[in-house]
Amino acid sequence: MGKFVIRTTETGYKFDLKAGNGEVVATSEVYNSLAACKNGVESVAKNAPVAAVENQTVEGYAEEKHPKFELYRDKVGEYRFRLKATNGQVIAVSEGYTSVSGCENGIASVKKNAADADIVEE
Repeated sequence: MGKFVIRTTETGYKFDLKAGNGEVVATSEVYNSLAACKNGVESVAKNAPVAAVENQTVEGYAEEKHPKFELYRDKVGEYRFRLKATNGQVIAVSEGYTSVSGCENGIASVKKNAADADIVEE
């Protein structure tokens, strides 16, 4: 089972969603307060399981409604995703993957782990 790990940074709070094997599958922006960070966790838990996947690496891709995962290629050619909430705000992002399938597996892991993940504060 996955878990959200909330930690303090120099400028606020952020969370990582870790899969059952301990791998970080998604991370957040830095929030100003712990309460805002916890709201971000709740938003990921609510939106990830129902979010469609918009594969922006495919020519002529179909635009999906929010909430959605946007799968894209970054400037160095790695595949990444960002999870957008119902309001279009980015609520979680991934690390870089070397293949589309790796990135799709990351999305699947977030969908699977987010809904019932424990929340741990470090």
